[in-house]
Amino acid sequence: MKITSETLEALRVGFKTSFQGGLGMAQSQWPSVATEVPSDSREETYGWLGKVPRVREWVGDRLIQNLMEHGYAIRNRPWELTIGVDRDDIEDDKLKTYGPLFTEMGQSTGAHADELVFGLLKDGWGTKCYDGKPFFSTLHPVIGGDEKPAAVANTDNGSGAPWFLMSTGRVLKPLIYQLRKNWQFVSKDAPTDEAVFSRKQFVYGADARANVGFGFWQMCWGSKQPLDSAYYKVARAALMNMKGDHGRALGIVPDLLVVPPSLEGEAMEILNAERDAAGATNIWRGTAKLLVSPWLA
Repeated sequence: MKITSETLEALRVGFKTSFQGGLGMAQSQWPSVATEVPSDSREETYGWLGKVPRVREWVGDRLIQNLMEHGYAIRNRPWELTIGVDRDDIEDDKLKTYGPLFTEMGQSTGAHADELVFGLLKDGWGTKCYDGKPFFSTLHPVIGGDEKPAAVANTDNGSGAPWFLMSTGRVLKPLIYQLRKNWQFVSKDAPTDEAVFSRKQFVYGADARANVGFGFWQMCWGSKQPLDSAYYKVARAALMNMKGDHGRALGIVPDLLVVPPSLEGEAMEILNAERDAAGATNIWRGTAKLLVSPWLA
């Protein structure tokens, strides 16, 4: 195949089409557990995470509710994936193998948000959230109903495979996917480009800017205890009884159980079985949706 501007344009269009096709094939799970927040700068600060305004009876003047500043910021990170196509392969018309490669490139970039979101979720016992404590902690600081400092838990720890019970029906889910620039396909395939001249490689790539962070810890219970009805009951009760500052009930209702593939059977038994192991009615049936994520494997 003779390399001309028309040839390179056709290759560029073909490779981009394969990339876009792969991008659309990625089956994303992250929107179930994370809220996408658009970003227009290098980082975004979420100081308001420290306090959710509450409605009060209007008596006298309005009470201006100042949001507690925690300085929790998510800095966008750059990401890239690049493929080099050898000039000899173009000249010898050996490009059939590159179509699937660019499709896989699209799938890989499409799945990147899942990798980030669920990777952060797994690291929740060691990564801090807005209050300076690990996202899953027994020591989240609040102001109790008696106006004294108190500690609240959103985990019972453990040492097994992690599983998570979440409330996802509000505007902000337990995690944040912050997007500065979505994936864009770019090319450096002019015959005068350095890579082509020095290494006879036509270069095609994709790049994006994004990052992930934690939202409200009050909306997610993380556990490494065995996934059975007893510990599920503990998690569900803890979330539904969750209180904010000054003993204010938050009205949280868990609706999603997130598990790795290794706990799929246990999760289905809790949420789908009509009867438990003892033959009694399974009272937890249908109390939450189930999300089995391979990204937690």
